[in-house]
Amino acid sequence: METSLLTAVGGKTAKPLARHLELHTVGDLLRHYPRKYIAHETVTHASEREDQRFRPGEHVTLLGTVEHVTGRRMRQRRGHITEATISVGAQRFTCTFFNQPYRERDLQPGTRALFSGDLSRYRGGWQLAAPEFIVLGAGVSADLPGLIPIYPATKKLRSWAVMMAVRQVLDVLDDPEDPLPEVVRATHGLASLGDALRRVHLPDTWAEQKAARRRLVWDEAFGLQLAMAGRRASATTRPAPACPRRDDGLAAAFDARLPFALTTSQREVGESLATVLAGDEPLNRLLQGDVGSGKTIVALRAMLQVVDAGRQAVLLAPTEVLASQHARSLRAMLGSLGRAGELDADPAGATRITLLTGSLGAKARRDALLDAQSGAAGIVVGTHAVIQQGVGFADLGLVVVDEQHRFGVHQRDELRSRPGDTTPHVLVMTATPIPRTVALTLYGDLDTSELTELPAGRQPIATVAVPAGVRPRWLDRAWERVHEEVAAGHQVYVVCPRIGEEGGEPGEEEAPAPAGDLLDPERDTEGEGPEAEARPPLAVTEVGPMLAEGPLAGLRLEILHGRMPADEKDAVMRAFGEGRVDVLVATTVIEVGVDVPNATMMIIMDADRFGVSQLHQLRGRVGRGSAPSSCLFVTEAAQGSPALTRLERLAATPDGFEVSRLDLEVRDEGDVLGAEQSGRRSGLHMLSVLRHGDLVAEAREEARAVVAADPSLARHPGLAGLVRSVVGEAEAAFLDRL
Repeated sequence: METSLLTAVGGKTAKPLARHLELHTVGDLLRHYPRKYIAHETVTHASEREDQRFRPGEHVTLLGTVEHVTGRRMRQRRGHITEATISVGAQRFTCTFFNQPYRERDLQPGTRALFSGDLSRYRGGWQLAAPEFIVLGAGVSADLPGLIPIYPATKKLRSWAVMMAVRQVLDVLDDPEDPLPEVVRATHGLASLGDALRRVHLPDTWAEQKAARRRLVWDEAFGLQLAMAGRRASATTRPAPACPRRDDGLAAAFDARLPFALTTSQREVGESLATVLAGDEPLNRLLQGDVGSGKTIVALRAMLQVVDAGRQAVLLAPTEVLASQHARSLRAMLGSLGRAGELDADPAGATRITLLTGSLGAKARRDALLDAQSGAAGIVVGTHAVIQQGVGFADLGLVVVDEQHRFGVHQRDELRSRPGDTTPHVLVMTATPIPRTVALTLYGDLDTSELTELPAGRQPIATVAVPAGVRPRWLDRAWERVHEEVAAGHQVYVVCPRIGEEGGEPGEEEAPAPAGDLLDPERDTEGEGPEAEARPPLAVTEVGPMLAEGPLAGLRLEILHGRMPADEKDAVMRAFGEGRVDVLVATTVIEVGVDVPNATMMIIMDADRFGVSQLHQLRGRVGRGSAPSSCLFVTEAAQGSPALTRLERLAATPDGFEVSRLDLEVRDEGDVLGAEQSGRRSGLHMLSVLRHGDLVAEAREEARAVVAADPSLARHPGLAGLVRSVVGEAEAAFLDRL
C-alpha cells in the first residue's frame, strides 16, 4: 500500500495521477473510491433488442464502437456540432455534441466506449444528445465487472484511465495486512481489507459493493474513534484534584437561594457532574442542551463545588464580549455570595469572580492576575488566552469551556496537559445541541450529558422568514412592530452580519453596504439580479444611523460590535440589560450568553448570510422572559430560492437537535469533520455523520475496549497506522506520548 505508483504502474500512468488527482502511492489510488457505478446488466446490447422496443426519452447505456465522426458549423445559428456514429451490434446510433469540437479527437473511429444518455428520434434513426461516455481500452469489454465504477476525475484524466490504473494495481497487489483484529471483523461481520478494496473497485453485484463499502466506512469510523479514545486515555494519565461536596458550602447556599426550581434534567446532570468532580478521575464531559435550557446554571453549580473544595474554576469564552457578559451574569446569579472582599459580601462566606481579558488596563490586569495567582478569585472568567498565555492559578480544579464549537481538539488537549502533578477537570458546553451520533463522531473523547427540557416559563419564539426583496411591505410592518414592542415596555435586537467602517471581525466582508438598501421600503426591486445578490452584507455602523433617523426615529437606540473599546461595549450591554436602551443594533457578539428577559423581539438583517446554527443561537436571545417573543429572518433572497427555503425551514423548526440536522444537510459535512478533527478531508472519504451513526457507535465501543487494554496501540501497530491514515500524523502524535 505504501509502494510508489511510479514503481507499481510506471511513470506514464503514475505522473498524470499525481499531477491531476494527487495520488502518489498504491494506497492513495485504492482509497480513491468510485463515486458511482453503472450496472453491467443495464448496459444495452442493441443487437439483442428489436428496434421497436426502444422508446423516445428512454435512458440507455450503450456499449459501442465509433464508426465515424464529423464536425461542422451549424447553419441556422452560431456554434459547432460534432456527430459520432456508433455501432452496437447491428444497430446504429448518432451521438451529438454541441460546441465541443474536441470530441472529434476523443472519439476516433474504432474507439470503444460506454455511452449513457436519453434516446430521441433523429432523421429516422436513434440519437443520444450530449451523452456521457467512458472510453474503454481495446478488448476489455468482456472483462468488465458487473458494476462498472465511475471515478472522481478531471478533464485531463478520465474515469477510465483511473479504472485501468486500479485494475493494473489490483492484478499484482498482495493482500494488505489487515489492521482490524480478527475478533472485531467476526463480531461485526466485516470483510477482510484486501477483499473490501477489490470489491469496492470491481464489484460483480450490489451486495458485494455494499459489503465492501461497509468495511471501509468502518475503518474510518474506527480510526477516528481510536484517536478519540487515545486522547481520552491521555487525559487520564494524571489524576484530577478531588473536589468533594460540602453540605455547608457555597454550592448549598446558592441552591437554597435559587428563586426557581431546577428542571429534572438540570438536577440529574448536576448530580452526575458532582459525583465525578468528587473523585480524582478527570471529568471530561460535553454538556449540551437547546438554547435556554440552563447550561450556565449547571456549570456554575459545578464551579461552586470546586470552590468549596478550596480550588479554583475558570470559565473560558471565545470572545471578550461574551466573557464580560458571563462575568456579569455569574455575579448577578451569585449576588452577595460572589462578592468576597466587598462590603456587602455574604457574612457566611463568599468567593470572588475575576474577569481577565486582553483589553483590561494595566492596573486592572495586574489585579486580575494577582487574584488568579493568589487564589483570591475562586472563579476566573476570560477568553482562551487565559490558558495559552501561562496565567498562573493557585490551584486550578475545573475548566469550563463555553461555545465548544469555536474550540478544537488540540485546545482540549492543551487544557488537559497543563504543568503539574494533576490535570484539571474539563467541562465543555456546545451552544448548539447535536444528535447523539454526531456527538460521538465530533466529541468522541468526551462523555456526553444532555439537558432535555427547558425551564418553566420559557416562551416559544414565533419565527418568520421575511422576503423583503419581493414583499417590502413586510419589512415596513416589522419596523412598526418594533414600535409596538417598545410601547409595551419591551426591548428589541436588530442583528447585522458586518461591522462596517474600515475593517471587520474575522470573516467579514469589507465593502460598505449600499445606502438605503433593505431599509428603504420604496426602493426599486425590479430588475434585481446577480448584481443585487452580490452586494456586501449590511453593516451595524450604517444600519444603526439609518434606523435612528428613519423607521425607528424617536426610540433609544445603541449599536454594539466586537471592535468597540471594552468599556464602551460593557456600558452598552449594561444599559440594555437595565432597560435604558430600547433597540440594540449589533453583530453576532450577542449570539450566546446574553440574557435580557425583557427583550422580546429580534430582527436579523441579511439572514441568509448566517449559518443555520448561528441563526438558531441568535433567536435564542429572546423568549427568555414571560412575554411572547418573535424573531424575523429578513432576506432579499428570491422566492423559491434555496436560501429562502432554508430560512423557511429553520423558521418552522424550533428544536435545536433538528436544527443541527438541517445545518449538516445544508453545509459540507467534510467541513464538520475536517475543521473539528483533523483539518483535512483526505483520511475520511466515506464516513457520514448523518448516515453512519449506528456504525460510529459500534466503532466507539470497540475502540474504547482496545485502548483500555493497549493505550498506545503498541501491540496493534496496524491500528496505529489506521489512526494516522484517518486523522493524520500530527493529530495522532499523542500516541507517542502514552
